[in-house]
Amino acid sequence: MEAGLDEHLTERMCIVTRAVHDEDGLIRFVRSPDGYAVPDLQRKLPGRGVWVTLSRERVSDAVRKNLFSRGFSAETKAAPELAETIGELLRKLALSYFSLAKKAGLAVAGNSKVEDMVSKNLAQIIIHAVEAAPDGRRKIDKLAAPDVKVINIFHVDELDLAFGRSNVIHAAVGRGRLAEKLLLAVQRIERYDAPLSA
Repeated sequence: MEAGLDEHLTERMCIVTRAVHDEDGLIRFVRSPDGYAVPDLQRKLPGRGVWVTLSRERVSDAVRKNLFSRGFSAETKAAPELAETIGELLRKLALSYFSLAKKAGLAVAGNSKVEDMVSKNLAQIIIHAVEAAPDGRRKIDKLAAPDVKVINIFHVDELDLAFGRSNVIHAAVGRGRLAEKLLLAVQRIERYDAPLSA
């Protein structure tokens, strides 16, 4: 299917809740030839899709209640660890934008480089590793313009892989499309992991 054909079909029904949401608030799944539910996070895989709310709990519900079989109108298996796998895939997708930004010369890591980029108002995003010390965070955040977004959901080992170097505690990404894509990817992670309201 060409990308443009799906543009008008922006609302889909969740197979768990039967509620209708914009595609950005859902995860698309396709059925593999061997009968497994496969997540299609970028909504590009061919074939008929079914949709689940962007929530770890809702994906777990779909697996536990065997709702993929009903959604695809055919026996469809789902790995017990599917919800965990999707969480990892969402993180890898977001981290891939760090790598692209670094290759494009739009991302820096290390205290002095980050402070320099932020103080010159060139940064759109500041990234602190979960393990970063509060003092180090405050020192950098104090330099930032009000519109700069701060992300602190990634661990050092994840940032090390994304930046291709060791001990990445602080990083920054410059303004532009890659930063916007990264922010959207991070928002999806946060929505996916957020506990459902009662």
